[in-house]
Amino acid sequence: MDEARIHAGPVPVTGLSVDGTHVPPTAKPDANGAGSRGLPRSIRRPLTTARVLVRRPTARLRAEPDFLIVGAQRSGTTSLFRYLAEHPAVKPPVRKEIQYFSLNYAQGDGWYRTHFPFASRTRHTFEATPYYLFHPAAAERAARTVPNAKVIALLRDPVTRAFSQWQHNASRGLEHLGFEAALDAEPERLAGAEERLCADATYSSDPHRLWSYTARGEYAAQLERWLTHYRREQVLVLRSEDLYKKPRETYERTLGFLGLSSFDLAAYPRYTRRASDAQMTDTARARLTAHFRPHNERLAALLGEHVWWAGP
Repeated sequence: MDEARIHAGPVPVTGLSVDGTHVPPTAKPDANGAGSRGLPRSIRRPLTTARVLVRRPTARLRAEPDFLIVGAQRSGTTSLFRYLAEHPAVKPPVRKEIQYFSLNYAQGDGWYRTHFPFASRTRHTFEATPYYLFHPAAAERAARTVPNAKVIALLRDPVTRAFSQWQHNASRGLEHLGFEAALDAEPERLAGAEERLCADATYSSDPHRLWSYTARGEYAAQLERWLTHYRREQVLVLRSEDLYKKPRETYERTLGFLGLSSFDLAAYPRYTRRASDAQMTDTARARLTAHFRPHNERLAALLGEHVWWAGP
């Protein structure tokens, strides 16, 4: 895998997202709002790309997103995306992860709007790209394009999130190192990436996107970027654990934040892709718990909470 790459065209995120298209309300959306989940990804992706190209002449007539789910990766964003896509006042985009403010910003706002439905006073639209929370330039870019959008961040215990990301990568052939070796290698792998990502909209870094096991869990610094560009009342921060344990309550809280009417789903399944069966060692868990403790304390202070995730 290249340490970094320069790209000129839209970037599909291999191994991390599944593209699709929207279907009538009677069909269940797939991970990206599509009803074509029975089709292989190799077919779905070209279909979505073709649909975006066909929509380009009507970009000015299409809606901008009313809200964004910005992260975190491996924290329940697919589940929340699907729950919200089922609300009768919501129409999802042609794919869940558009990656505009991260990987595809050089494509321009017109390209971005082709992913959304026609503007409507009665229907809301949105997208969910977990990389936005972590990408150093995404918040500023989003604020320039959709300054009035609401922002939702789902945050998972960073210890379990880090291991889940490693499992996800390892099971897909995107990581060749063991978990603790990958933690050791992370600083060198990510060195210099943030500066280049901020300086060049056509630059992307596979190590920054894939191998950021601890860095992605340092949530306070990431949220501070978003709160620099969006008012606090525009940003909703949720615990992933609450979505898993109390999905109906968390869903209703989200609807209230978005100004949407109450709507009870028939079920709240947890959508997640099976990763490897490997288990985190006690040594790795203790190491990460110690690492994240000050970051969690900073997060709690930022959000005005006494505790976020309590460590041993």
